[in-house]
Amino acid sequence: MAIQMNVATRNARLDQVESLNGTSCALEIRTGAQPADCASASSGSILVTINLPTDWMAVAGSGTKAKAGTWQDASADGTGTAAHFRVYNSQATKDGSTCFMQGSVGQGSGDLSLDNTSIVTAQTVTINTFTLTDANA
Repeated sequence: MAIQMNVATRNARLDQVESLNGTSCALEIRTGAQPADCASASSGSILVTINLPTDWMAVAGSGTKAKAGTWQDASADGTGTAAHFRVYNSQATKDGSTCFMQGSVGQGSGDLSLDNTSIVTAQTVTINTFTLTDANA
């Protein structure tokens, strides 16, 4: 039998993501396969870099936590197909050593959903949905 936790515990765990990692985070969208884990060196090319809003995640509810505010880059850094993302706990330090979250990118799918995964330099890129779901329901 799997361990189960009540919604209040799951919400508290989710709210710690923003509390622990800070309110001044940066998100990179990259080409290629995502690294094995956040401690591994970054892979692929950077397509988009977004300094996330100060309060970048909504308060957790029902065991989920969604993005807050607008996540958008008005001028993409490169051209390619978006495949994965990494989030860093500092807008000033995006050196691979401060990554605390990564996942897949898709259009209407993936851990992070974009308006378009085919990105060209200087294009506006908008993140439509991003939601964390806590396990052990």
